[in-house]
Amino acid sequence: MKYRDITYTYKRKIQPAALALLVTAAALLGGCKKYLEQVPDSTWTDLSSPSKVSKLLGTAYPQATYIVMCESMSDNVADKLTGTDERPNIDAFFFRDIQSVSQDSPEAYWEACYKAIAAANQALQACNKAADTAAYRAQRGEALVARAYAHFMLVNIFSKMYDPASAAVDPGIPYVTEPETVVIKKYDRKTVSYVYDMIEKDLQEGLPLINDVAYTVPRYHFNRSAAYAFATRFYLFRKDYAKARQFADRTFSNNDIATHIRPWNTKYSTMSPAQIFDLYASAADDANLLLVETVSNFGRNVGRYRYDLDYARQTQILGYNVTGGEWCYPIYYYGSQDYFVPKLTEYFVKSSVNATIGEAYVMTPLFTTEEVLFNRAEANAWLNNPDDVLKDLNLFASKRIRNYDPNVHEITLASIKEFYSISDTRTALIRTILDFKRAEYVQEGMRWFDLMRYNAPITHRTGDGQVFELKPGDNRRVFQLPQSVTMSGLALNPR
Repeated sequence: MKYRDITYTYKRKIQPAALALLVTAAALLGGCKKYLEQVPDSTWTDLSSPSKVSKLLGTAYPQATYIVMCESMSDNVADKLTGTDERPNIDAFFFRDIQSVSQDSPEAYWEACYKAIAAANQALQACNKAADTAAYRAQRGEALVARAYAHFMLVNIFSKMYDPASAAVDPGIPYVTEPETVVIKKYDRKTVSYVYDMIEKDLQEGLPLINDVAYTVPRYHFNRSAAYAFATRFYLFRKDYAKARQFADRTFSNNDIATHIRPWNTKYSTMSPAQIFDLYASAADDANLLLVETVSNFGRNVGRYRYDLDYARQTQILGYNVTGGEWCYPIYYYGSQDYFVPKLTEYFVKSSVNATIGEAYVMTPLFTTEEVLFNRAEANAWLNNPDDVLKDLNLFASKRIRNYDPNVHEITLASIKEFYSISDTRTALIRTILDFKRAEYVQEGMRWFDLMRYNAPITHRTGDGQVFELKPGDNRRVFQLPQSVTMSGLALNPR
């Protein structure tokens, strides 16, 4: 397979030494925070109108990212022997608890999720106390779904994946449903089953209330399509495949997924890396259903991490596939082993107009059209609807294979079984879906969740030949909670 391996020099916006010192200082000062006791910014004290509540809800989404830590734990990375050294990347590669509390760490993500939950709870309180509660219907819906989402991400990172056989005893995470009123409040992790029940309760109540008209830019909020996309992921993870398919079919009017898929083999194929960076994570791309700004160094370091995509991995993930055609994803590199697909880039926010320091951000797509298609396909595989699975796989291939020709690249059940040497229909279909998904979301952290859902082993090898394995049942498959949560009565994950 031929690749467009064009050397691409990416100009960083700024990275002074002072920034590193600032981040370190912030981490030290924040180390003793009680992560569950977050209060939204004090400027949100006047919530006397629906529009003011909507502004508060702009902060009800985790402004941190799981990408670095989850991608580095997955089978998408290799030891390149050289590259950027950051704890979330290094410790995750070695399957160790991540020794960092700054951006891209589990601690940062935990804190960001509970800050988002606090904002959602304060918004809900304002909606409930309003004289005219009907006027706050859309805001209530967004707050409920946003609260459900933050808890959903927490339970799937800091607890075991949902398993009907053990969910009733597996430790969950605190499901917080009201604003904090005390300095230190004791919490109970309860169980994964309990957390999933609470998420479903919030989803079922919130979904009918979502109203896209309430937003100036719907893609920065839980608009209807994004909320349904979340529902498809939730029910897929819960193994309620009929509901996962149902919500996937409702995500777009007339079930029109095709026109919303990212145009990699048409429009994107004519664009430069800089142009793709500008479009990929923007509201201008119809594929993005929900976007959030996140504090992260990922934009400046993607491809440059020591433990990252290398030649062998990018060939494995983005090379030969069941269609017999070539994936159209453009592969670029900074150096001989620094491979990346142009997707998420940094934008730097100065601490003041004339400052030389500030914060690095990445605009992150939380839900996309492609995930809806994949979730529906996987649900249909479990529901024994192979023809529907093939229809979705071929639709995806038509947008991703270079010079796509249905007469040449059509995916059939026979071609899948032959390609993978798998005789069982469901197993063959799911293997195809997960491989397609791996290619689509490479360097976005999504692979980790699929590996955990299917209890797949992961092996990492260092440049000097050491082998590190993460086998099914290993306690390290669950990220560790921040140490400081023990102050609120929570038990850490076993190690």
